[in-house]
Amino acid sequence: MTTLQMSQRSTMVSERIRVIETGVYTGPHIFGDLPMIRIMLDLGALEARPSNTLPGFNRTLLAMLPGLAEHGCSYGEPGGFARRMEEGTWLGHVAEHVALELQCRVGARTTRGKTRSVKGLPGVYNVMFQYEEARVGLLAGRIALKLINSLLPAEYQGIVGLGQITDADDGLADGPFDLETALKALQRLHDRTALGPTTQALVHEAERRDIPVLRLNEASLIQLGHGKHQRRIRASITGNTSFIGVDIAGDKDLTKKLLDDAGLPVPQGRLVTTLEEANEAARRIGFPVVTKPLDGNHGRGVTLGIMTAEQLAFGFDQARKHGRHIIVEQFWQGRDYRILVVNGQVVAVAERVPAQVVGDGKHTIRELIDIVNTDPRRGEGHEKVMTRIKIDDHVLDMVGRAGLTLESVPAAGIVVRLRATGNMSTGGTAIDRTDAIHPDNAAIAQRAAQIIGLDVAGIDFIAADIACSVHETDGGIVEVNAAPGFRMHLEPSEGRSRNVARPVMDMLFPRGTPARVPVFAVTGTNGKSTTVRMVAHILRKSGLKVGYTTTSGVYVNDELIGKWDASGPKSARMILRDPRVEAAVLETARGGILREGLAFDRCDVGAVLNVEADHLGLKGIDTIEDLAWVKSVVVETVHRGGFSILNADDPLTARMARRAGGRIVYFTIKSIDEAPDFVREHVRAGGLAVTREPGPNGGDIVIHEDRERLPLITAGAIPATLGGAAEFNIQNAMAAAAMTFANGVPMLVIRAALASFSTSFQQSPGRLNVYDGHGFRVILDYAHNPAGLKALGDVVKRLRPQYRRTIGMVNIPGDRRDQDMRDMGAIAASVFDEIVFREDPARRGRAPGEIVQLLREGALAAGFPPERIHCVLDEDPAADLCLGMAQSGDLVVLTPTDVEAMWRRMLAFRPGAGARVTETADSPLALRHG
Repeated sequence: MTTLQMSQRSTMVSERIRVIETGVYTGPHIFGDLPMIRIMLDLGALEARPSNTLPGFNRTLLAMLPGLAEHGCSYGEPGGFARRMEEGTWLGHVAEHVALELQCRVGARTTRGKTRSVKGLPGVYNVMFQYEEARVGLLAGRIALKLINSLLPAEYQGIVGLGQITDADDGLADGPFDLETALKALQRLHDRTALGPTTQALVHEAERRDIPVLRLNEASLIQLGHGKHQRRIRASITGNTSFIGVDIAGDKDLTKKLLDDAGLPVPQGRLVTTLEEANEAARRIGFPVVTKPLDGNHGRGVTLGIMTAEQLAFGFDQARKHGRHIIVEQFWQGRDYRILVVNGQVVAVAERVPAQVVGDGKHTIRELIDIVNTDPRRGEGHEKVMTRIKIDDHVLDMVGRAGLTLESVPAAGIVVRLRATGNMSTGGTAIDRTDAIHPDNAAIAQRAAQIIGLDVAGIDFIAADIACSVHETDGGIVEVNAAPGFRMHLEPSEGRSRNVARPVMDMLFPRGTPARVPVFAVTGTNGKSTTVRMVAHILRKSGLKVGYTTTSGVYVNDELIGKWDASGPKSARMILRDPRVEAAVLETARGGILREGLAFDRCDVGAVLNVEADHLGLKGIDTIEDLAWVKSVVVETVHRGGFSILNADDPLTARMARRAGGRIVYFTIKSIDEAPDFVREHVRAGGLAVTREPGPNGGDIVIHEDRERLPLITAGAIPATLGGAAEFNIQNAMAAAAMTFANGVPMLVIRAALASFSTSFQQSPGRLNVYDGHGFRVILDYAHNPAGLKALGDVVKRLRPQYRRTIGMVNIPGDRRDQDMRDMGAIAASVFDEIVFREDPARRGRAPGEIVQLLREGALAAGFPPERIHCVLDEDPAADLCLGMAQSGDLVVLTPTDVEAMWRRMLAFRPGAGARVTETADSPLALRHG
């Protein structure tokens, strides 16, 4: 919420609820570590009307959503939330619980939420609640507000800005709110986006083992693990599943031939394409027979127990709907079993019972089907553990074989079979028989999976009794299935549930196999990009393939993958998904944390370099303490065995040690004798710290660990420090050394890497790049805030004796505060002899010339001569002016927005092109080319 919005809100209180903004947190964020939806609400006049002051509100809401009575809320026991409502709670808090309950009603497992007032804005709240799928969570939030609104007194009804929550069609018609209609819309969306039972079981098992999970599409394609350690699954198809094996399993005739050639029991059969061929095959094989499509699945088009030519014609027609080639094969009498084989081992067995109803002497078969379908465990397709029974030609055929119709009323206890096959997808049920399988039958199933070449296989097996060897009775394998469903084993209708996801995870990630690459996360106001590049450079020297993100782009081993500001979670996820990456180094800016949280659930090394006044007044971050709170999220996600790297010279950063995870590591630009007391105490206790000891060329960087003093490198020996003059790069190098040493990189590697890290444009674009090709020196640096310009100015001042005159091009983004812009101008006045103020191409709502005017005011207030201030709105002519004014012995400092374009422009500059400055009415000074 902007300062302007806040001031507007303070002067006008609405009678109605207003949605100010929404957000979706995908990873750890400032309010917690769970994925959450955030809705910022202004309750307006309803701030004075908690729930216990609204007649009938509590009673009606609990009647509409009885599940709310089970919410514990702050009391931690069922009924806690209802108690809070009776005591009186605000409607934002009510919306949180309603959104959670709505998601639970449609099958999501969401239990956590929180509602927090927004500092300094009475009646404004951040309402946050957990979600499993973001679109479902957003729609639940929208419905929750509609429901609450429908229960309010008429004078308060109507929600402003509701469309901000989701722009998707919510399936709700205009007019009076109807909960059942809303729940159906939410259910449809949940069913369309939720993972199926098989995929969900594998995801839960991965999460239980602390294996990262990333959903790669809206279906069931899932990445387990990060970088080079990743594995992929799509339902029970894994990245190791043989394509040839899947292809063979899809060809039932070839499957049967290969199994028969291996001596495994399979039914006799023939492949046909016409009904005449089918009749001839049935005559040769002998009735009863089975018809099925060559490449079908889930029991589609299968007809069993065919006894007559008429039934054969029906079966042929049903199979023909699913393919041109039809199999006619021997029908084995017996029970239908599914044997699940994972990695060559039988892990579960289920007896599949075809869909059926049991008569009660009162209801018709059609009515009995409807009653069975009311079981909440039954859903459409594979969304739930069982599937609803659908009336189709197969059902009509089976009922007709029994001499009945759908309107027949079976006597009590009479079982009416509706399907010949026991597939779960056609309404069948399952009984666990894992402990009963005979070793011979298990061995047959294991061999079948190996012969077809599947790491996960579902073997359809017919036997009189799975506990008896089929070598002694009729029966054997009728099908081998790739991508077998797990739900019959996970939640059988009878018998013990089997965790069949466990052996799949054991196969994909054997004991001791890593699932994560080390994650190094860097945040702070200034120095992030350079530190990231230094850490990446060190890790590369240690032999790792490194993916890293900076404001310049996404890189893998210094190959530019994408050129944009990549300091947010989307770019970080690109690195974590890249199968080449062995270590991830991620610049982590405040914007991404506020917008959607972090891209990772935890990191191995987190670093906070500094916290300076920047980006204040945006997104509710008004003070530097607020900004520190945002940046501390990075070190709070460091795992127990990791390291939090903190700048001991910055009080706000050092204070994060209380909340940081893992071991604390301090770095300080001071010597150990001059370091803060807590650093000296930390070192005396054997803690890890990096200090700078006095000496020539910037002094010596020293590592302290286990009470040992380990000299690393002279600061001036690091090219990026310009011989020790660039103190901020000394700090960045110390942070990089601390991060990599803590993670086990040898000192020899760190020393060699830092000694080869320069400020060349190729190695660190836009970060203290130096060019001497025009007869004067040019420094290119992305100093975009007062703290950054001050640090750059300190370098210029140290170098000042070497140069005749200093010329600086200075700007600041338009979303900074007016005072930040004036401060930037004052800092520039303390550094340069000639200043060219220019504007960012994205003025962020400011009028042309407004930014340079504020910069100029700051410089003038600092006593800078007005005749040496030049104001040019556009970046390119501003740079041309700086370069055109320069003479031999001068130092030109350019702070560009588009770093790469500016570097090319600077290289292409030819001295003597000429440019002069003239006053205009539009701005204090403007450039006119001569």
